[in-house]
Amino acid sequence: MGPMGQEVGGEGGWPGRVLAGSLGRCHQGPEPLLLSSQLLQKETKMNAEPERRFGVVVVGVGRAGSVRIRDLRNTHASSAYLNLIGFVSRRELGSADGVPQISLEDALSSQEVEVAYICSESSSHEDYIRQFLNAGKHVLVEYPMTLSWVAAKELWALAEQKGKVLHEEHVELLMEEFAFLKKEVVGKDLLKGSLLFTAGPLEEERFGFPAFSGISRLTWLVSLFGELSLVSATLEERKEDQYMKMTVCLETEHKSPLTWIEEKAPGLKRNRHLSFHFKSGSLENMPNVGVNKNIFLKDQNIFVQKLLGQFSEEELAAEKKRILHCLWLAGEIQKHCRSKK
Repeated sequence: MGPMGQEVGGEGGWPGRVLAGSLGRCHQGPEPLLLSSQLLQKETKMNAEPERRFGVVVVGVGRAGSVRIRDLRNTHASSAYLNLIGFVSRRELGSADGVPQISLEDALSSQEVEVAYICSESSSHEDYIRQFLNAGKHVLVEYPMTLSWVAAKELWALAEQKGKVLHEEHVELLMEEFAFLKKEVVGKDLLKGSLLFTAGPLEEERFGFPAFSGISRLTWLVSLFGELSLVSATLEERKEDQYMKMTVCLETEHKSPLTWIEEKAPGLKRNRHLSFHFKSGSLENMPNVGVNKNIFLKDQNIFVQKLLGQFSEEELAAEKKRILHCLWLAGEIQKHCRSKK
């Protein structure tokens, strides 16, 4: 996930208020992979004693990797199907919380290892995914799975060729804020909207161009309003100040404008500010809708359900289509911004 799992616990607070008239209809985007009722229904299928356990190795032990290791070691319905073998790191750590470090070569060649969790920096995802798929392992990867739409298509084709699960984490779709938004916009006619995200600086070499490192915001917009078209994109940078502002103008299939802004600089608080205007009212930021609990565990539950074949081909195809659309848009945004330099 972007910068070593910085989504843990959510992306900052949501100050502001909801100004809601009797909101009318809005064009809704594709559903996240599971609604909560469906997730609960599928989770009940995991409560029985597992017939087998998949050996897992975690690659990268930053924030996201550490949370993954914690969830794998705790007693959960999905964790019962998984057996943590060890972790891979470029640093020589020996062990972490009693979990042994193993070499990448051993992880790739071991028949005991059947699953790899890729929790390293975004720039390394593509290479790790390719190596583990070629070694015949299932892969869970923090978003973005790659920094290229073409590479993502190639890796999905490789996963299908090998008969393995390739799962890109999107915990932002499992947050309380997203559930609230999804409920608020359903059936309403969008006139225009904007989403601004602020945070401290990120190294592009490690985490990718801002459209990729910030792809969770793009995923929100696509999941809420459907596939989007790119109208324009600009990037303002002051490298000496570590300042960056990316401004992206998008359009829904019904020609409603959406503006997405990523602004990063030292001292900027991690926060989101949104504004959606409908024919019958407006949504300006959000109330406090509760703490995001166990969102990485919920993502692991979805991954295990994929391992167990509990999703239909239609569900998996819709998810893949959304992920590839967002990666394609991110690539187009990068091209637009770089062409103007």
